[in-house]
Formats: sequence, C-alpha cells, structure tokens
Amino acid sequence: MALELLKNATLPKTATIYPIRWRSRIYAIVGLALLLGITVIVTLAVGSTHIPFDTVWHVLLAKLPFTHAEPTWASTIETIILDIRLPRLLLAGLVGAALAIAGATYQGLFRNPLADPYLIGVAQGAALGAVIGFILPISWQVGSIPLLAFTGAILAVAIVYSIARVGKTIPTTTLILAGVALGAFLAAITSYLMIASGDKLHGIISWLLGTFSLTNWWQVTMVAPYIFVGTIIIWLHARPLNVMQLDEEQAKQLGINVEQVKLILLGVATMITAAAVCFCGIIGFVGIIIPHTVRLIWGPDHRFLLPLATFAGAIFLILADTAARTMLAPTEIPVGVITAFLGAPFFLYLLRQRKRVIF
Repeated sequence: MALELLKNATLPKTATIYPIRWRSRIYAIVGLALLLGITVIVTLAVGSTHIPFDTVWHVLLAKLPFTHAEPTWASTIETIILDIRLPRLLLAGLVGAALAIAGATYQGLFRNPLADPYLIGVAQGAALGAVIGFILPISWQVGSIPLLAFTGAILAVAIVYSIARVGKTIPTTTLILAGVALGAFLAAITSYLMIASGDKLHGIISWLLGTFSLTNWWQVTMVAPYIFVGTIIIWLHARPLNVMQLDEEQAKQLGINVEQVKLILLGVATMITAAAVCFCGIIGFVGIIIPHTVRLIWGPDHRFLLPLATFAGAIFLILADTAARTMLAPTEIPVGVITAFLGAPFFLYLLRQRKRVIF
C-alpha cells in the first residue's frame, strides 16, 4: 500500500487528468530551447538600425573559435550587435528565465497559481535599496544601485522569514501575511524617499518600471552565475515539489523533509529574483503568466514545468524588450509597461477562473 502511494505521489493530484506524454514534453523542452536561440538571433537584427540577418549570423560566427570569417561589415555594425544588443538580449533572457522559474517555484510551494516572485517582499526591498542608491551623492552611485537593490531584496525576505518562522516550521499563511505587511511598510518608506528625491525622481521611476537600456557585459557576467546555479538547484527539487502538492503531512509520510525543501527553494528563488531585478528594476507579471501558461499547456508536473517555464520566460521577456525598444523608436518604453499591458488581462482571467473554482 505504501509503495503504491509512493508511486502515485510523484505527480500532483491534478496531474491525473493529464495523459502522461513524456516524449512530447521532452520535445517541447528541446523545441523551446531551440526557439530561444532563434529568438536571440532574430531580435539582434531588429532595432532603430536594421541589420540583415545574414550579417548578424556572420558577425556571430566570426567570434566563435576555429572560425575565420573575413569582415565585410562596418565596425559600427559589429559594435551594435556585440556590445549593445547582444548583452541586452542575454540579460533580458536571464531575467525572464529567473522570474518565470521563481514564479513557478512560489506557486508550487504555496499551491496557488496567483503567487509570484514578489509575494514576500523581494520587490519592495529591492525598490527601497535602489531608491537609497539613487539619492546617494553622484560619486557613490556607481555600482551602488544594483548592490543596494540586491541587498534590500535579500534582507526583506530574511526579515519576513524570521517573523513567520515558528520553531523549525514555516507556516505558509503566516509567511504570506508577513510579506504583505512588510512590503507595505517598505513601500511607504520608498514613496517618502521618492518625494524627497527632487530631480532624481525621473531616474527612480524609470528604474522602478523596468528597463534594459543601460545593459552591458559586466551586468550579464554578474547576474548569470546566480541565475544558472539557482535554476539548476530548483530543477533538482522538482520531484519533492511534486510530492508537496499533495499535502505537507502526506509529503512527510512519504519521506520528504518538507521544511528543508521549503527553506532551500525559498532561499534560491529569492536569490535569483533579487539578482534578476537588481540591474533592470521591477518587471511584473512574468512570474505569473509564464508558469501558469506552461501549466495550462503541458500540465503541472514540475519535472517538465520548471524547464519549460525557464525557456518560455526567457523568450517572452526578450520579445517584450524588443517591443519596448522598437515600438516608439528612438524613444524606449519601459519593459515593465509592456509586461503589465500583456499580464494584467491575463491576471484578471486567472482571478475569474479562480472565482469559478471557489464559488
């Protein structure tokens, strides 16, 4: 009997209504990975300065080892592709992947499709840290804004965790309520500092709305290790996360150290979210719409949901950023505006569906 329960516990209850199509889901993961590469190459050619696709391809090939391509393009074209667009697209992809997988993780931990990476104070802590960095003297601002944003995000979640913890357990409801309360408090402080910031208000608002306009290779190399390592750790916890969809007590009976898994996943999801927002600002709705869309198409099994959400989030934010920099070129729209424009209707749809389930 126990063995039978253990076999059935690797999937959430709702997964029983979906036929197990391992091969199609693996094909979907490979397909999205290939689509991500194609998206990067295609969007490199799109911008205020149009560059032919074959030129983009040859510029990229020329930088690969063991290739010897004779440059037939202007040096300015190479600069635009390699020093302006490519790091921006890579950072957008990393941030989209981080927010999507963090959102899927939070939704799995809280067993709620409306959860997002900012649920327990990451966004409010990062915003406060960034605003403090903006109001510092100009000579201190270099590098301090992302550092303070990252630190603020981590400290906010650490405070929420310490408030919600009861002995060795972390009650989910208490954790959410503590996050909401602390988030409101930090948002109030942030609003006061914004009012007192004077002529720095424009830069603060631009950061809060989300932007990749100042991306460079240094930012990519700083963010990438956090997101790569965090993503692998979350992927490796897909099976325990599946078991926890049953019930925490049942998961304990099946041998899952629930509190340890919750602590690891909360810590890692918080870390990659903080790394994602520290350079580009608060980009909303990615962590809600991408995991839920993937869940609707391919089912709730986290062994497939997590990698699919990772690649889908990267593709989505690359396309959103491309739209943000081209729709009103040469003026840029904050990418957070694009994601909110697409995400808000979808969020309302989720609420409507949730209402039908509850009532």
